[in-house]
Amino acid sequence: MPDALSIAQKLIRCKSITPEDDGAMAYLSSVLKSMGFEIFDLPFDGRESYPVKNIFARIGKGAPHLCFAGHTDVVPPGDESAWSVPPFAGEVKGDSLIGRGASDMKGNIAAFMAAAEKFLVANKNFTGSMSLLITGDEEKDAVNGTSRVLEWMKKNNHVPDVCIVGEPSNPDYIGQEIKIGRRGSLTGKLTVKGKQGHVAYPDRADNPLPRMIALLDALERTVFDKGSAHFPQSNLEITTIDVGNKADNVIPAMATASFNVRFSDRWTGEALEEKIREVLNKASMEYEIKFIRGAESFLTQPGPWTALVCNTVEAVTGHKPAMTTNGGTSDARFVAQYCPVVEFGMVNKSIHQVDEFCTLSQLEKCESIYHEILKRYFV
Repeated sequence: MPDALSIAQKLIRCKSITPEDDGAMAYLSSVLKSMGFEIFDLPFDGRESYPVKNIFARIGKGAPHLCFAGHTDVVPPGDESAWSVPPFAGEVKGDSLIGRGASDMKGNIAAFMAAAEKFLVANKNFTGSMSLLITGDEEKDAVNGTSRVLEWMKKNNHVPDVCIVGEPSNPDYIGQEIKIGRRGSLTGKLTVKGKQGHVAYPDRADNPLPRMIALLDALERTVFDKGSAHFPQSNLEITTIDVGNKADNVIPAMATASFNVRFSDRWTGEALEEKIREVLNKASMEYEIKFIRGAESFLTQPGPWTALVCNTVEAVTGHKPAMTTNGGTSDARFVAQYCPVVEFGMVNKSIHQVDEFCTLSQLEKCESIYHEILKRYFV
């Protein structure tokens, strides 16, 4: 059985930019099979997206059942010449493992697998069960990945009692945070139509931009909520404004804008859409809007599972982690529909950046935390 560093390096060397796999799932399957896991190869396609490779691996058939969920797909490396080492070489430089996916989240998968191996060697007759749900579609559409595997797990009696998702949850140091939920995401695409014309003859045209500015201002000034016990307040951010105008003496015929709202548990996507329409309608201006619901908010209420993870992190690191819901969306939103779920992994300050890395001490500490979680949960 290779150690955590070797596993992480091997995974990084798989150029698994969504939806490509490049051998990542086959490698994980081979290692997990050598550990005694039963492997279920679960490729999915045909649901509004590209085909995706996924695996579900389980050892043991009894209760309780703990599942680790993660993803092998990564975002593109960007300008590879800007990296200090090739982004898919998995090189160690000084005390750091550098490569795309080192912290998000191939290093976390490697740490859990090494922890699981140590636990299984020391507890050959444990009566519960442990599983891994690994997808290749988290960084992009997330249509044929975790959500489809969970549907299969429910149908085939593999729903876990608890789950830990290996997202890099710590902003600055290991032990800083665990995530017990995430805000929802709603995108709006706003259109205001006018009439094109010469700027010298405004009476013969109809400029849509003043109306667009007024509508966006109304949205920007809206306080949707002040947060809740576990969530920061919802925030709306304008992301694009465009008229496609290539001349400075032409009044445009149409203006478009996009915005995104990250919303707390005080809203559903549907209710938030209604609120946004209400705000826009008060401006008494004609507009068109289309919404894209990215995710609903979710929360794992503090309880035995969150306490076990928090206490374990504090015991290993000496830091009492905050239970947070900040950051972007993750596949934990799908898992939350089936069982209590928390997110814990390495430091996220370099994710999606040039020279993404994890230190070797972070990798070792993450493995120790996962190992201790397994011991406390099962023994």
